[in-house]
Amino acid sequence: MTRGRLRVYVGAAPGVGKTYAMLSEGRRARERGKDVVVGLVEDHGRRHTAALLDGLEVIPRKRLVHGSAELDVEAVVARAPKVALIDELAHTNAPGSANAKRWQDVDVILDAGIDVVSTVNIEHLESVSDVAQAITGMPQPETVPDEVVRRADQVELVDMAPEALRRRLAHGDVYAAGEVDAALSNYFRVGNLTALRELALLWVAGKVDDQLGRYRAEHGIAGTWEARERVVVALTGGPEGDTLVRRAARIAARNTGADLLAVHVTPAAGTPGADPPGLARLRILVESLGGSYHHVVGEDIPRALLDFARGVNATQLVLGASRRGRFAQVMSRGVGVTATALSGSIDVHMVTHEEASRGRPQWSPSRTALPPNRRLAGWVMAVAGIPALTSVLLPVADDLAPSSEMLLLLFAVVGVALTGGMWPALTAAVGASLLINLFFTPPVGLFAIADPENILALTVFILVAAAVSVIVDIAARRTREAARAGAEAELLSTLAGHVLRGEAAVPSLLARMRETFGLVSVTLLERHAEPAPDDLAEPGRWRIVATSGGPPATCPAAADTAVVIDPQLVLTARGRLSDAADRRVLEAFAAEAAVALRHERLEREAELARPLAEADRMRTALLAAVSHDLRTPLASAKAAVESLADTGMPWSEQDRAELLESAQESLAKLERLVINLLDMSRLQAGVLGVELQPTSLADVLPGAVDDLAQSRGRVEAAIGSGVPDVLADPALLERVLVNLMSNAVRYSPQGEKVLVTASRYAAHVEVRVVDRGPGIPREAYEQVFLPFQRLGDRDNHSGVGLGLALSRGLAEAMGGVLVPDETPGGGLTMILRLGVAA
Repeated sequence: MTRGRLRVYVGAAPGVGKTYAMLSEGRRARERGKDVVVGLVEDHGRRHTAALLDGLEVIPRKRLVHGSAELDVEAVVARAPKVALIDELAHTNAPGSANAKRWQDVDVILDAGIDVVSTVNIEHLESVSDVAQAITGMPQPETVPDEVVRRADQVELVDMAPEALRRRLAHGDVYAAGEVDAALSNYFRVGNLTALRELALLWVAGKVDDQLGRYRAEHGIAGTWEARERVVVALTGGPEGDTLVRRAARIAARNTGADLLAVHVTPAAGTPGADPPGLARLRILVESLGGSYHHVVGEDIPRALLDFARGVNATQLVLGASRRGRFAQVMSRGVGVTATALSGSIDVHMVTHEEASRGRPQWSPSRTALPPNRRLAGWVMAVAGIPALTSVLLPVADDLAPSSEMLLLLFAVVGVALTGGMWPALTAAVGASLLINLFFTPPVGLFAIADPENILALTVFILVAAAVSVIVDIAARRTREAARAGAEAELLSTLAGHVLRGEAAVPSLLARMRETFGLVSVTLLERHAEPAPDDLAEPGRWRIVATSGGPPATCPAAADTAVVIDPQLVLTARGRLSDAADRRVLEAFAAEAAVALRHERLEREAELARPLAEADRMRTALLAAVSHDLRTPLASAKAAVESLADTGMPWSEQDRAELLESAQESLAKLERLVINLLDMSRLQAGVLGVELQPTSLADVLPGAVDDLAQSRGRVEAAIGSGVPDVLADPALLERVLVNLMSNAVRYSPQGEKVLVTASRYAAHVEVRVVDRGPGIPREAYEQVFLPFQRLGDRDNHSGVGLGLALSRGLAEAMGGVLVPDETPGGGLTMILRLGVAA
């Protein structure tokens, strides 16, 4: 069955029109004759959005045991429409659902061959949720992995200017009238919306860039499309690297949104002289300047460099001036000149530096054991040098013995062997033997040998030349193999570095592999059926786990290279066929990709198991609370009631009053503990009911102080009449204040009062509960909000350690913030920050 296609509308903030766009697309699809159903849509009371639902078939939501309603995946799959409209991709499903997240529900529907249209806000994407929180000040508990949206067949940005969105908000098109003023002064500030809009634009631009790269790869487009400035700087690890990187960063900085990419090319035969520590230092510099570091392998440095630049659609290439001497530059054009000649539409910047033209050698790759320049020199010596030496020896032939002439020519042949290797040496040996026969052995002038000893001498002559040339060639091959091993070690070291820096995600590894070997595409395939004898050529038996680059291989037989990791996983590559040495490194990449995949899946399983572990911990803590913290008040109340019920004891009225008061206090304490435990359970389950409304602190605080019973006299409240109402749930706010004041009284010295103040700050009201106790160190500020702990307090009979944890949870449920601070002069101040009511 063909998997359905996913289309996602991305918006910068609520209210930009994502759901409206989704429903409009659904109506257009229906008009084109497609079978369209609404799986789930949240109109949030917006009349224009709700109007688009008229005439569309809506699948009823699935009712869960505790009353929540969620997307009915089974009903959508059974209905089998062509297109399903499903809102809010990042939504977290209620407990009891088959999947924890709505995007997992959507995956099930896509696997059933149904196209899905969905929506998501930029703040819900995992990679930018922390940035969005820093901008808005509001944590976002519901997120969706970026890869889920990146895999979508179509991603469309629903854009709206901040001013236009604020006008929509003011007109009541987004939120109810009572929520507009608070929203405009908090989340929907112009600065917030502008920053979120930029995040959305940049993220979608990255997705578009990926699509463009795939399109160019699929259509074999090698030329540069200057849709976006990309500056590539080539690094050798030499001392000039700092200059090149900073120069390239300045070039990129002149173009808004330009990318900086640094690349080091490792020749296929190794890189003698490359400096791994220098490259590591340059990588850190590049990343500190906002760029990315890349490592590729190539037979020819200029071509590998340009292939990488074209692969990333680079517009500019920064190279350092050659470090070779002038003579070396005359003998060979070098990387810079060659790359400039072959660059085509890519602009090449040649940057001078202090190391330029200092005569440092530059290695030139070759497909054979010896580089081309040595082989060329060997052939020149064989073809021209041997005849030239013969012409020099001819005038003095009568003064030299034939053995001396042979030794001189043998010396020349050995020189050819040492320079050019086997074939130039053998050619020189044969030519020299013929010249010796013709000019230096009787009969002179004829190719004939009169003395049989000369036959032996000429044979030894050729054998010595061949032996020396073979030894030279073997030494050169061993040198190349050692250099290749060094190159492989450098690659694997780079791979290990990416893993240690947290870049071990499967797509990242596949992208690194593709660019390293210059491949068209790299794909990790997983067998989703039982192994069969001939299933390597059956795409239906394989599932694409992750891919990078152009068209992926849908089965191992469709790839140019396949590395079998285990019976279920195969790594495939499309592009040039790898030789045996490349394959070793490919296998190392493949093994790391398999480890990364298993790690991701274990993390996902751990994420699914985390709520169960948290619930188990909660149950354990509840049992501990029942066995310890609830025992004392229960025993005290029981003793008081049993004493009062004992008719045989002559209790006075004062005794009866004291017993009743003791029972009441114990039962009140018991009630508070049970309520705290239940509320914490509701918070953990996400089912705590919150009803926000304008609330006066002056009305709530007296009731909270009265709840302190005997400790009420140790609290001093100082709330002025000018403090505005806050947006809160009155009952929950009272609970928060009671817990904060109880905690402050508990740790305050005898005779010291707890001070409660309130004041307005911008769009918030800050309530401060100040004590003069021992305080806590700043590094432990967050630890005090963990449930079921008392931060070193050994008293196990004065509470279950829920007060501050519950207070923060309730504060956040009301849209507020609870943070600790140091009391000037010693002690702890708890600051409760709530939004000002309209």
